[in-house]
Amino acid sequence: MAKFKDIQLLRATYLRGPSVWTYRPILEVWLDLGELEDYPSNKLPGFNQRLTAWLPNLIEHHCGVGERGGFIQRLEGGTWMGHVLEHIIIELLNLAGMPAEFGQTREISQRGVYRMVFRCPEETVARTALAWGHQLIMAAINDEPFDLKPAIQAIKTEINDRYLGPSTGCIVDAAGERRIPHIRLNDGNLVQLGYGAAQRRIWTAESDQTSAIAEGIAQDKDFTKRLLTACGVPVPEGQIVASPEEAWEVAQDIGFPVTVKPSDGNHARGVTLELSKEADIKAAFALAAPEGSDVIVEKFIDGVEHRILVVGGKVVAATKGETVSVHGNGRSTLRELVEVLNQDPRRGPEQEYPLDWIKLESGAVTLELRRQGVTPDSVIPQGRSILLQRNGNMAIDCTDEVHPDVAYYAQLAAKIVGLDIAGMDMILQDVSRPMKEQGGAILEVNAGPGLLMHLKPTSGAPRPVGMAIVDHLFPRTDDAVGAGRIPLVGIAGTRGNAFTARLVGWLLQLSGKLTGVASSEGMFLANRQTQKHDTANWAGAHRLLTNRLAQAAVIQTTARSILEEGLAYDRCLVGVVTDMDGWEPLADHDVREQAQMTRVLRTQIDVVLDEGAGVLNADIAQVADLARLCDGEVLLYSAQADNPAIAAHRGEGEGRAVFVRGEQVVLATGASERVLGTLAALQPAGRQPDTPALLAAITAAWSMDIAPDLIAAGIKTFEYTGA
Repeated sequence: MAKFKDIQLLRATYLRGPSVWTYRPILEVWLDLGELEDYPSNKLPGFNQRLTAWLPNLIEHHCGVGERGGFIQRLEGGTWMGHVLEHIIIELLNLAGMPAEFGQTREISQRGVYRMVFRCPEETVARTALAWGHQLIMAAINDEPFDLKPAIQAIKTEINDRYLGPSTGCIVDAAGERRIPHIRLNDGNLVQLGYGAAQRRIWTAESDQTSAIAEGIAQDKDFTKRLLTACGVPVPEGQIVASPEEAWEVAQDIGFPVTVKPSDGNHARGVTLELSKEADIKAAFALAAPEGSDVIVEKFIDGVEHRILVVGGKVVAATKGETVSVHGNGRSTLRELVEVLNQDPRRGPEQEYPLDWIKLESGAVTLELRRQGVTPDSVIPQGRSILLQRNGNMAIDCTDEVHPDVAYYAQLAAKIVGLDIAGMDMILQDVSRPMKEQGGAILEVNAGPGLLMHLKPTSGAPRPVGMAIVDHLFPRTDDAVGAGRIPLVGIAGTRGNAFTARLVGWLLQLSGKLTGVASSEGMFLANRQTQKHDTANWAGAHRLLTNRLAQAAVIQTTARSILEEGLAYDRCLVGVVTDMDGWEPLADHDVREQAQMTRVLRTQIDVVLDEGAGVLNADIAQVADLARLCDGEVLLYSAQADNPAIAAHRGEGEGRAVFVRGEQVVLATGASERVLGTLAALQPAGRQPDTPALLAAITAAWSMDIAPDLIAAGIKTFEYTGA
């Protein structure tokens, strides 16, 4: 059997925001099936069997059938390879641990060429999945071998390299539940929640409210202890030491047993507990020294290690630890017993696992083994237990058991250090009893605490710590509307849109909000030009939305930008569509006639918030028809008083519209009318009259309840210097 030529990947475009396909980031791929256009899945002998043998979970894909096994039905009935590739990629992403559901494949006007899209939050992950999916489908088509494991591992590697860590991710997910937008600011875990002046920033479990001074204090464990002691918080007695010999001397003074640890380390690295022998204490010093700037010897307090999470002055979660041991069987070496232990699905090297692998070569484990007189190659007798790790395993939820007295000391310690988000390492016999009664103490106060132990405890209920942090950064209000948002106006079309954007920005500025405008004439802040090049695109809008000065934003966009980049914002307060022009240069996106512009420019109306408004040009029926797609209020504008769309809109009750009657601009709400002024009086200096662009700006301003008198006065004072 002759081999089929590869499906050609003509181009792949990552759309980072809302687009013609969906509200979320996707990869759009143009495929040329070539000769495979004549070979749907039911005409390739053995293809379906090979594919489902490699990817048996395709049975779970509902596809258009709407039920389990739907995609398999499509395979057996015959479906084209672009559609099959879509499902292969989605399944590869699922197998790599990134749930993926959305995908679409559509034929274009050129025979055999398809646009295939699938949702993926990270571009490099999407492109990796595409490359492996392409290899897999060609192997299935041509009856060639394919090893699934390298494909899954390659995608997993990209996910681990590119995705937000679990702490940051859970905060971002919680923000999404509250409809708070987010922008990733770097390749790591620095994320902006909200837009412009309403934003807050997080970096893992630190926020822009986390004091640098407080973080510095928390990193200095000795200084933290002195502060806590001064305020009556129980802490273990201890002292900084400069050498192994001094560590031994201090240990004798304090009294055995002792703990040796770095003064400013984290994640329990370099910490050794319950030491009494000189050799062990000196060895522990050597382990601690590389992990921090100093080494502390402190009194060992018997009990169970706990982590109490304090957010905004309140305890929101608690976990307790357990030691890690293996039990001998008289046959296996310690190394073999640990290999079995590391097969626990809760253990792994990546951040997604609540427990780390036990590494026999680590210094802390080596020291524990030496204290027990065994080596990794020792055969452990039946019934003997070998202690491997004493700390760092806090993953048993105990939030509901925390005594008010324990909570009080945790909250007090966070306030003393000055942290808004803090993880308290406490040693307690029983978290449900008062702290001093049981001789408990606070060992450390941690800035930027890891959240995974609370999200994926090894036992007990997961805790919504991400939402606790989001609620701390964005306190809930009675109406629960608008957290993290600023008034955002999006304008799409071609006719005078730069002028419209700048005039709306000026009117918002006069209403009392420092306003940024991203337009084809440049970037403006408070009507002052800050960039001269075209910013009516994703990059320009992105820069504006990250500007902490912007209390409101007006963003001009184009059909090409929507098709090639997507919108830079998830939702807007006001969406304006002025016309359906500009389709002729878009043949490279298979836009062949004006009617197809509806699919493109509806994106601007699709993203209008429920409490927002769509502003539409009623003089163009194709634009006015977008009203049916708007989740918010609809306002129409027209240069004609007798426009039938406006008449129908006003007749529905309280529909608002702006139109021209004679020479007067009229604002109408249902049957009531108000004259704003004459067209001649409302033309800004420095620009030729452009009634539709002027009406679009007036309507957008009115939709945000800017007072008509202010609109009229603002237009007269607007100094337009553009084209």
